[in-house]
Amino acid sequence: MIHKPKTKRGEETQEKILRAAEDCFAEKGYFQTVISDITNKADIAPGTFYIYFVDKLTVFRHLMTELSHRLRSRIHVALEGCETRLQIEEQGAREFFKFVSEHTGLFRIVWDAQFVDQDAFKAYYEGFASAYARKLGEARDAGEVRDLDMTALSYSFIGIVNFVALKYAVFDGGEVPESAIRTVVTLLETGAFIESPDSMNRR
Repeated sequence: MIHKPKTKRGEETQEKILRAAEDCFAEKGYFQTVISDITNKADIAPGTFYIYFVDKLTVFRHLMTELSHRLRSRIHVALEGCETRLQIEEQGAREFFKFVSEHTGLFRIVWDAQFVDQDAFKAYYEGFASAYARKLGEARDAGEVRDLDMTALSYSFIGIVNFVALKYAVFDGGEVPESAIRTVVTLLETGAFIESPDSMNRR
């Protein structure tokens, strides 16, 4: 349970707690982080934490929800102007890679969730995958995507971009290189998309 702040100062304090928790979870992991780590990082009294959050798990779940909303919003804006499903896939992958490079702490929190809160972990990915599968189904009906299992396809695409981001943004600590992005796009294009005259002309 989250206690909603009633004042602007309260909102600012709650935000300090969230950002401190994000940093602590990213640096130490969920299980190694204690509430005093969060309050010290946020520079607040220990008791202040409980004015806004019941426990550490509540903060973690809030960050998971926040991550989902922030990422979806970023990708939604990035996709404006895309005309084909393949353009959407490429631009969506690029924005996802950029987001992870900027917020590796939040990305690590998602991976921790499989051990911390299975329900939140499942909800996070199923929320993305169900909407993704619907969009891919529309592209299939429009003749852009092969007639495949859309749920399996959505999870396959999610898996590809997640592990590429893990390698370059988290393990290597940098940005995903253009060569890797082109590899991802080529894999998607040749594996799931129906070849168009335009794509054949590019070869």
